[in-house]
Amino acid sequence: MKAAVVLGVGIGGFIDGIVVHQLLGWHHMLSGWYPSSDMQLMMVGDGLFHLLCLVIVLIGVALLNRTAPLPERVLLGGILAGWGVFNLVEGVVDHLVLGIHHVRPGPDQLAYDLAFLGSGLLLVVSGVLIAGRRRVWKSSTR
Repeated sequence: MKAAVVLGVGIGGFIDGIVVHQLLGWHHMLSGWYPSSDMQLMMVGDGLFHLLCLVIVLIGVALLNRTAPLPERVLLGGILAGWGVFNLVEGVVDHLVLGIHHVRPGPDQLAYDLAFLGSGLLLVVSGVLIAGRRRVWKSSTR
């Protein structure tokens, strides 16, 4: 399951970067430390973040290749849990502790940051439940 969690951390980072940074444009990786008007710096920060996400995904794939195939529920659950771990770590470290950026800066930024943390917790719990779910019925082999 460790490989699936690592894969989920990288995928979660990609989803955050693509949706929140690029599609919604709510923030960039370094927008809490530097003026958002410096788009070259914002693009470099986002690019380095995406490069890190790619490295993490590749590590997750390499770890998957070193283990027996995971049941689909374990793979899916691990990916969801890893995405949640990404949200929790990024939310606490980048948003709350370092202030590198906030989910959506402005008067309600704390609410957005807390919602991001809540989504991380929900993803971790959902992933663990899915990965640990036992099959309730057995299919007949007759």
